Amino acid sequence: MTDLTGFIAGLPKAELHVHHVGSASPRIVAELAARHAGSSPVPADPDRLAEYFEFRDFAHFIEVYLSVVDLIRDAEDVRLLTYEIGRELGRQHVRYAELTVTPYSSVRRGIPAGAFCEAIEDARTGAARDFGVRLNWCFDIPGEAGLASAEETLRIALDERPDGLISFGLGGPEIGVPRPQFKPYFDAARAAGLHSVPHAGETTGPETVWDAIRYLGAERIGHGIAAAQDERLMAHLAENGIPLEVCPTSNLRTRAVASLDEHPIAKLVAAGVPVSVNSDDPPMFGTTLEQEYAAAARLLGLDLAGVAELARTAVRHSFLDTAGKSALIAEIDTYAKNYG
Repeated sequence: MTDLTGFIAGLPKAELHVHHVGSASPRIVAELAARHAGSSPVPADPDRLAEYFEFRDFAHFIEVYLSVVDLIRDAEDVRLLTYEIGRELGRQHVRYAELTVTPYSSVRRGIPAGAFCEAIEDARTGAARDFGVRLNWCFDIPGEAGLASAEETLRIALDERPDGLISFGLGGPEIGVPRPQFKPYFDAARAAGLHSVPHAGETTGPETVWDAIRYLGAERIGHGIAAAQDERLMAHLAENGIPLEVCPTSNLRTRAVASLDEHPIAKLVAAGVPVSVNSDDPPMFGTTLEQEYAAAARLLGLDLAGVAELARTAVRHSFLDTAGKSALIAEIDTYAKNYG
């Protein structure tokens, strides 16, 4: 295990499912909470954040998540948060990440859309320069905010169109938020050249995944673990090469699975479903991408070569350009060959 841990730590990686605000480190969350003391329930003590981030269920997770979102109140907050995410990704040898960003949540709190996009792009440039991390954006509809949020997210995506924007997503609660209602917004985003990557099948059943495919044209599915309950769906995902962005510890912490040993990733892989391993909201869930690779290695019974292939799979399923994919896979190959 020590050898595996060391191998994972230095392994060049891609991260395909990681949220913007959900990646704020305890240090940054505490700093923002202190800046806005008296107007937020979020503790300004990093040591108390671990307790604050103990989630009773998915609904409680959303409540806590939105309280952290509320700490992001101006463009400098956005820039700082994004740049520091790049620092942490670089520390873990992540070379490429598709960061799920929810501009609606910040714009409705008074940050102009243009200033928001300028801030994330400035941080994107800094992260590449200072940490060797290439960031791209998935603009994400917060489903709990309804169709008005979908309209505004689409408007920001198409009007502002920051350089790093490559995909269009849908997050938040699944229960009570049917996927088909978002079809017109995904149709418009896809017509504009954005990839479709909605969340589905995290806290609901397989039908939500079917809906994401049928109505939203999903090219990848965020989470999607409920697919393991439907043999026909798993076959469809395998045959059509529709990957799942799997986040094991997230599923445990939001009570989507009762224990890691009960996580269906092995069943999905055995059925030929393409999967990548990701961290989702790592500080909130007390994890890192490195720890998620270790968890997946245990659940899938992988050796060093298997873990390297897990990293290559994430690159292949990414929306990185062809040259970028080739270069990152070559870097993984060289690392794996020379390790130890």
